Amino acid sequence: MRLALTYSATLFGITALILAGVYFALSQTIVAAPLDPVTVKRFEKKSDGSIAYKPGEQFQAADLDTVQHAVNYTALQTLRDYSAIALVVMFLLSVAVGWWVSGRALRPVEAITRTAQEIGATDLSRRIGATGPHDELRTLADTIDGMLDRLDRAFSAERRLIEDVSHELRNPVMVVQANVEAVLGNDQADRAQRAEATAVVLGATSRMSRLLEDLLATARFRSEAFTDREVDLAALAEGAVRENRAVAERRGVSIAERTHPGPVAYGDANALARAVDNLLSNAVRLAPVGSAITVGVGSRQGWAWIAVADEGPGVPPEARDRIFDRFYRGADGGGAGRSNGAEDRPDGSGLGLAIARQVAESHDGHLLHTDHGPRGSTFTVWLPDRTLDRATQRGDAPPSGDPLAS
Repeated sequence: MRLALTYSATLFGITALILAGVYFALSQTIVAAPLDPVTVKRFEKKSDGSIAYKPGEQFQAADLDTVQHAVNYTALQTLRDYSAIALVVMFLLSVAVGWWVSGRALRPVEAITRTAQEIGATDLSRRIGATGPHDELRTLADTIDGMLDRLDRAFSAERRLIEDVSHELRNPVMVVQANVEAVLGNDQADRAQRAEATAVVLGATSRMSRLLEDLLATARFRSEAFTDREVDLAALAEGAVRENRAVAERRGVSIAERTHPGPVAYGDANALARAVDNLLSNAVRLAPVGSAITVGVGSRQGWAWIAVADEGPGVPPEARDRIFDRFYRGADGGGAGRSNGAEDRPDGSGLGLAIARQVAESHDGHLLHTDHGPRGSTFTVWLPDRTLDRATQRGDAPPSGDPLAS
């Protein structure tokens, strides 16, 4: 109704201004005056409808001007009367036209609103699918469809995360419950059985604790609640090596460092340290006894990098597109199929690679996998090198290949 009245008032106002302008312009360009009574008495109307002087009256030149002024006056009066009628008719037509135009203009908006109201949070598969010319309403509908696509992907990812977490927590919970009911809750169990059950329960709770810590880290990275500052990547890598060297030595694995000062990234030092620690701890768990792990830091083409290379079983070609998925496990369930974050070992949460990639991407970087030697793998975190002019020296994508191979 408001839009129809707006259209109507606009059309009516324009018409009124045009008619008033025409009347004003005409009245200013001609001389108009009604016939005075004295002049009227000098004329008479004959039987054939013509007008002539009365007998005895003489022609005067001023009579022509007087009659012309009277004709002009009559024309102005006629124009005024018909303009008033036209305004009344135009008002009615403008209301009808405004109602029709507003209804036609708002029909797509009504369809968009109806479809949007029918779309619920549990079913985001529907789309408006607007057709027609690419005008503002089509752009609005396409924008809403794009937003629904993003929401659908986000909700699907959340549902998958809940399903994956539930699946990961189910096994340790069942282990804890079974040991508590069968051993710890049994008064007849001996000391050795209780000790074994206690060790199993502690291992299961430790796994659940690590899983919860990784989930909290994932939520923090998604919220982008970072404390950004300059980070020395060489010092970051050296700290990760120090934290994992003891574990590597107990497993008979050596760690070689190829770091040098220089590359600097801008971001959250704790988040980047966690990403590197996930990569290094994965390599330590997976590397065979007697092998070596290489941790390197450098820069290339405007990109700073931290790489972790191992001599483990590598990643099968069919699994390379999925190794960064949450809780992904190799097809064989063991070392031949590198799993996400834990190599399918009982002490991993299955979120390590997913978190590392999320950290890299949240810092405008990338986490890439390449082959290292005949069987090993290299995981490289590429980050913008803040010591260089990225506008002129850094490409849109990091260099390909294993940076530790050169």
